[in-house]
Amino acid sequence: MTTLTLLFTSFFFLMTLSSSTNPRNFTVELIHRDSPHSPLYNPQTTPTDRLNAAFLRSISRSRRFSHHSQTDLQSGLIGAGGEFFMSITLGTPPMNVLAIADTGSDLTWVQCKPCQQCYKENGPLFDKTQSSTYKSVPCESRNCNALSTNERGCDEAKNVCKYRYSYGDQSFTKGDVATETISINSASGSPVSFPGTVFGCGYDNGGTFDETGSGIIGLGGGQLSLISQLGSSISNKFSYCLSHKSATVNGTSVINLGTNSIPSGLNEASHVISTPLVEKEPKTYYYLTLEAISVGKTKIPYTGTSYYPNNDDVSMKGNIIIDSGTTLTLLESGFYDGFGAAVEEAVTGAKRVSDPQGLLSHCFKSGSAEIGLPEITMHFTGADVKLSPLNAFVKVSEDMVCMSMIPTTEVAIYGNFAQMDFLVGYDLETRTVSFQRMDCTNTI
Repeated sequence: MTTLTLLFTSFFFLMTLSSSTNPRNFTVELIHRDSPHSPLYNPQTTPTDRLNAAFLRSISRSRRFSHHSQTDLQSGLIGAGGEFFMSITLGTPPMNVLAIADTGSDLTWVQCKPCQQCYKENGPLFDKTQSSTYKSVPCESRNCNALSTNERGCDEAKNVCKYRYSYGDQSFTKGDVATETISINSASGSPVSFPGTVFGCGYDNGGTFDETGSGIIGLGGGQLSLISQLGSSISNKFSYCLSHKSATVNGTSVINLGTNSIPSGLNEASHVISTPLVEKEPKTYYYLTLEAISVGKTKIPYTGTSYYPNNDDVSMKGNIIIDSGTTLTLLESGFYDGFGAAVEEAVTGAKRVSDPQGLLSHCFKSGSAEIGLPEITMHFTGADVKLSPLNAFVKVSEDMVCMSMIPTTEVAIYGNFAQMDFLVGYDLETRTVSFQRMDCTNTI
């Protein structure tokens, strides 16, 4: 048993990118959305306000995953609730772009001149006529055909591939598919450029997009995502290390891209464990298999199966999505009843109470006593991930904690509270995800 002493707030990061001299390796600094360095920082909001906003974004994001169809590319987008901002440059000469980096979508797009309909944006719109490296993608090209039939169109007079995406919150974007030079700024001032990167030049965009950002940077697993396009340039590897201290001025979280982004060897000495990534549709998302969860020494088999009805495989494989952009962990409701009961029995020094906001399922109030919390272990295939109380519980007031895992009747999601202070590595060649416990504050 351990006592929870820290307060969490939601993760929404401004990314400031740097690289080593080797273009295969990048370190990306992540600034918490509630840090004073964030463009979304609001000193008037309380910690409770920020927590509740994060929890609501988790629920909204899960619905976007769940309602994916052949006609909609579902993204975790709700107002300013996309979980990351990423700073890049686009075009020649380079223009600075700040966009939402989204692990739940693929095609990168930005607002472009001349706009037929655009949402309000603080910065200037991208002007393709001012870039010498902008090139339209032809209608019958491989890159155009990488979009589904319902996501692509063709301007036959100009032979220009068109894209159209709609999101679960009724936001939308339409425009031309093109290639451009994307550059990542380094701390030394020497940007690393990636010419010929496919992106969308959006002329008709609307909905709940935040005016701070220019669009979306897709970091999912599909063919047109930035991660997939960088491919061999980053050795098909990336990782992130999220610090629970990153809401403070000095706390820092990072994303790493490239050969050295994940541990080279998996062994007991380094405490690195790994689990297979499961191949299934839609390829945008990163699927793992959760076999059981332990509460202390009580191991409870996980009963959730694959959610997506369009998949032939309705077995346990790929029954949970790992997502750095969702705050809470969402577990299949049928399993959650027994799991929650086991947690309630294991908590000491507190009584079960209701969340005043009605968002979290299991809350415990102690009065003046310290609350004893059980160790929770996530049993993925081949990887037993032992969570600290900071990963599984959130302090919502001085004398109340709530479990940061909630039930769902839709897709299960392994959220970022559970991933904090782990180096989480994605090797897209070996198709594995690895976990290594570390202090993510000291990773830069």
